[in-house]
Amino acid sequence: MELKRVVVTGLGAITPLGNDVKTTWENALEGKNGAGPITHFDASLFKTQFACEVKDFNPGDLFDRKEARKFDRYSQFAVKAAKEAMEDSGLDLENENLDRIGVIFSAGIGGIRTFEDEVSNYYADTTKGPRFNPFFIPKMIADIAAGHISMIYGLRGPNYATVSACASSTNAIIDAFNLIRLGKANVIVSGGAEATISPSAVGGFNAMHALSTRNETPETASRPFSASRDGFVIGEGGTALILEELEHALARGAKIYAEVAGGGMSADAYHITASHPDGLGAKLVMHNALEDAEMNLDEIDYINVHGTSTPVGDISESKAIIDVFGDHSYKLNISATKSMTGHLLGGAGALEAMFSILAIRDQIVPPTINHEDGDDDPEIDYRLNFTFNKAQKRKIRAALSNTFGFGGHNASVILKQYNK
Repeated sequence: MELKRVVVTGLGAITPLGNDVKTTWENALEGKNGAGPITHFDASLFKTQFACEVKDFNPGDLFDRKEARKFDRYSQFAVKAAKEAMEDSGLDLENENLDRIGVIFSAGIGGIRTFEDEVSNYYADTTKGPRFNPFFIPKMIADIAAGHISMIYGLRGPNYATVSACASSTNAIIDAFNLIRLGKANVIVSGGAEATISPSAVGGFNAMHALSTRNETPETASRPFSASRDGFVIGEGGTALILEELEHALARGAKIYAEVAGGGMSADAYHITASHPDGLGAKLVMHNALEDAEMNLDEIDYINVHGTSTPVGDISESKAIIDVFGDHSYKLNISATKSMTGHLLGGAGALEAMFSILAIRDQIVPPTINHEDGDDDPEIDYRLNFTFNKAQKRKIRAALSNTFGFGGHNASVILKQYNK
């Protein structure tokens, strides 16, 4: 069976850098940072008091007040991103077979804010017996964003979520890619969203010492590959990609951003939260992605790294890149866009795949910001081009996007220029 080719024909995003794709991308290229004091709750007693929040988002632009109550914030982000991506794709659903259009849309955690609200309401008055909102469970579960998108547009194809912590939405893209190239669908709305800037999430990550605590200077807190890095900055938002079978896209005259070349998955099999110090899982997942894409090492020009600004993770990923790419690793551009957006957890992979696609389109690499001269880690090889502090123009034929999640989940996707 000959596998079908898969292309990206639509993009949508709502992020800490902007509430659409254009604004997000422009701000990323300018090296802007989305971090600031937490406004979603009183964080004054928390070790970390800042995050990368989405700004000026009004659910009323998408839903009436009654309808909005059925959606957790993460699902609202998902619907917002999917709406932009669907419009961008130019799909005419009235003339499509909706049985052949699916949704694979993910979250690593899901409706944690809904869970907090319902449990708080229960403990506020236990004398009257349990009283819960009937929308509690469907608002909370991590697959509901995919369900909402399918119901809004009447899409009856494959519909589910992948949950693999911070690798979730990269896994969603890979699953969508595989289903389309196997002929199981013509189009799939893929991506991920997360909205975990909440007391339990911030408190939980603080308890494991995962978050930066630079409360006085939040805008420079996320500093991947710098010696003074002290943890990641939590972010929120959502990104959607329209993946489409090539011949289907050509038949309707669709705009094509890039081609999905391949995807890889692996496990560290090492620790529930820490990366393997030698980057074993990271090496394997990049190798698997390259093998799946049937591409040579020197065909990759850019890597959007997982790069969370954690002490162990940044070292292991940089070592893995050198081990996989050898001498070519020093010819690559590498950037950690989480330095600007924060870490969107289950939504990170889709956002970073979008950045990789736009880098290919515009032939420019977004920066890794917040690195200062002299702030070098002796365990990191700075012959690697981390694209520090300023975007760099260059030829980009193909890009690799890495995401790694708690539990040892690793996923990498390769995007490349579309050529007939």
